[in-house]
Amino acid sequence: MDLDLDRARALRVLGRGAMGTVFLVSSSPSGNSGVNGGVGCYALKVFDKRSTKPDAERRARWELSVLSDLARGPHLPCLLGSGETDSLLAWAVPYCPGGDLNELRYNLPDRVFSPAAIRFYVAETVSALAALHSSGVVYRDLKPENLLLRSDGHVTLTDFDLSRLLPPIPSSSSSSPHRRRPRVSARSEIPLVAAKSDQFLPPPPAARQKLQNLVRFIMRSTEKSGGDVLLSKKAKSARVSPVSRNKQPPAAAAKWGKSYSFVGTEEYVSPEMVQGEGHGFAVDWWAVGVLVYEMAFGRTPFKGRNRKETFRNVLIKDIEFPGDSRRRSPELTDLITRLLERDPKRRLGYRGGADEVRAHPFFAGVDWDLLEVVSRPPYIPPVTADVDGEVAGEGKDFSVREYFEKLHQPPPPNPETESSSSSEFSPEF
Repeated sequence: MDLDLDRARALRVLGRGAMGTVFLVSSSPSGNSGVNGGVGCYALKVFDKRSTKPDAERRARWELSVLSDLARGPHLPCLLGSGETDSLLAWAVPYCPGGDLNELRYNLPDRVFSPAAIRFYVAETVSALAALHSSGVVYRDLKPENLLLRSDGHVTLTDFDLSRLLPPIPSSSSSSPHRRRPRVSARSEIPLVAAKSDQFLPPPPAARQKLQNLVRFIMRSTEKSGGDVLLSKKAKSARVSPVSRNKQPPAAAAKWGKSYSFVGTEEYVSPEMVQGEGHGFAVDWWAVGVLVYEMAFGRTPFKGRNRKETFRNVLIKDIEFPGDSRRRSPELTDLITRLLERDPKRRLGYRGGADEVRAHPFFAGVDWDLLEVVSRPPYIPPVTADVDGEVAGEGKDFSVREYFEKLHQPPPPNPETESSSSSEFSPEF
């Protein structure tokens, strides 16, 4: 559906990020929303083409491509419409009034979720990732802030600009599944450390050397320090199921190539991404492990005092489970341990994908085919006027397009500054 940005009027700004500004936009039968025939409210993400950030427009177009061509699933947002002008690119998705999972955790008394709540939210997250992976897309930016709560309390995954379409490995057989291609090519990611010049090949020697130097520096500084107070000794291998000891490459992993870029959120990046070894879908299962740990214990497991220490912790720090071990669910800690396996080939989900994660004992009793029907959300967002579709009154809404035009207007001259400046440089007589 075409979006008329000249008619789109926002009630308020929902958030600002690296890839654009998100507005809550009213939609009424009178058509003042910019979406034809819409009723209620929706979220409008707008990218300003005048952005000076490298590769920003390609990232925005890639996210729109994922929503329009690849993202299909009950826990992925549906695209309501899109529009473009000379300076703006925008797309509309359903509004999630419950905020994100991070906000919800901070509103809890002890800032941790119960095992039952973790099971519910992580099960729906796994289903969202399964839908992406089935299209050949690796997400790469899983964190609580990107898990939104709908009005019915269920989860929707958002923000796909760091995702990536993995290339299929050429094969003489016809066993590779058919998948839909996006309308634009997979974008180059904004790196944390190294850049890459090719979409599907390893990074150039200079970028690869930079990554290798970082890893060597991290390991060398750890050896010299002997392991300071915040760091443990080299981590032992996490528990592995017998099936993952098979040295044959798994069919699921063998179908797809790797990405060699370095993107994501520091506390959630996987060891193989830090080491620059190339990565695939397993980076998402590592991030699920970090997510489960944070929901259960109120912090991420590898956060350091700075980026370098965080990456070093990702590579070598043992997983610590705080609190009384007698009160912890053994299935929960086992799930975290197997997801946070540093060797991606031994990580839960590497061989069997989402089905392997779903089969873990922590999810016993979950009806995966009827998650939205039989699962009761732990939290239902309160109904607000925005959810009911109430349109802001006269003078309370504003034009989305004018909002960006004002951002680029030069500041008005300050008479006092001009007077001071001219007197300072005036010749004395």
